[in-house]
Amino acid sequence: MKIPLFIPWISNDDLNSISSALKSPQLTDGPILRKFESQFSKLTKSKFAIGVSNGTEALHLSLVALGIGKGDEVIIPDMTFIATSNAVVLSGAKPILVDIDSSLNISPDLIQKNITKKTKAIIPVHFAGLSCNMKKITQIAKKHNLKVIEDCAHSIGTYFDKKHVGTFGNTGCFSFYPTKNITTIEGGMIITNSKVTAKKLQSLRNHGLSRTLLQRNKTDVPWEYDVEIPGFNFRLDEIRATLGISQLKRLKTMNSMRKNAAKYYSQKLKNTRGIEIPNIFNVKNHVYHLYVIRIKPEFGISRNLIHKKLFKKGIHTTVHYKPLHMFSFFKNSTQKNNQFPNSLNAFNECLSLPLYPKITHSQQDYVIDNLLKLQK
Repeated sequence: MKIPLFIPWISNDDLNSISSALKSPQLTDGPILRKFESQFSKLTKSKFAIGVSNGTEALHLSLVALGIGKGDEVIIPDMTFIATSNAVVLSGAKPILVDIDSSLNISPDLIQKNITKKTKAIIPVHFAGLSCNMKKITQIAKKHNLKVIEDCAHSIGTYFDKKHVGTFGNTGCFSFYPTKNITTIEGGMIITNSKVTAKKLQSLRNHGLSRTLLQRNKTDVPWEYDVEIPGFNFRLDEIRATLGISQLKRLKTMNSMRKNAAKYYSQKLKNTRGIEIPNIFNVKNHVYHLYVIRIKPEFGISRNLIHKKLFKKGIHTTVHYKPLHMFSFFKNSTQKNNQFPNSLNAFNECLSLPLYPKITHSQQDYVIDNLLKLQK
């Protein structure tokens, strides 16, 4: 049996919607995108949603729109995908790495300890689909007058205190990469409750132009527009927007299927010596973008050897993520390795098991059985 780490669910409705969108006279930044943005605002209960080319650019544009740049510091978790750091670097600012806590999310206490006069923003990452402690993080941000840009790449459908993630900060940034809980293949979305920020983001994604192509084509002088700030070409096209609309219709279903699959793993593995399952105290607010277990010494063999042996059985697992401070880019940083004991420990123990909406109990049993056979 072959069990991939993830299989995107592309339905016939998805395919039909794409085919229909291809007949549109405007294939980018048009009415379909506006509809997708409107539906996303409604889902998250945010005032504005701005579709962009990917999740990394959602973060990058947010930083630029909020005035974060050269000479500034932005606090991010050490345990995250490199995109979070890249967005900060692309803005001209410096990423300041902070260790995680037992939830695998950024530690609010360590955020507080790493704030300096240069700190201008915090990017909390809702790792694997579980919300960070946004109550503490927003309190810290308010106390120090810091911007908050939520990295919600893993967490569409995740709530904290009954509010959708992304609505606590100045902006919330989502990714629709193929492995995410909904996909537009590539694509992203920024949400905000600030009209000023939304207007700036809409301009920044479109070369800094004051009017969109849709707006210009409604007049008899479509070449009349202004450029007040330099911008980027980070628009979201109509094809991916229509796929997003189609996928949104199944979001609750797909997230429910993920949760059920995660629950099944947890039920089967919870009493296993040497395996620590995800903390499920907040399961209602977890959308399980990933299902991450931790392999303890008591299991009897290393995480790396488990991965290799499962791979030989056709089971694809991986590790999310290699801590940022371990990459060459950060080697010369003044932040030393011993500042990140929790992310280092997690990196050595964590293993992401196959998880996707249509995974069957039979497939999960194959994963579980082969995993448990390795216990010494």
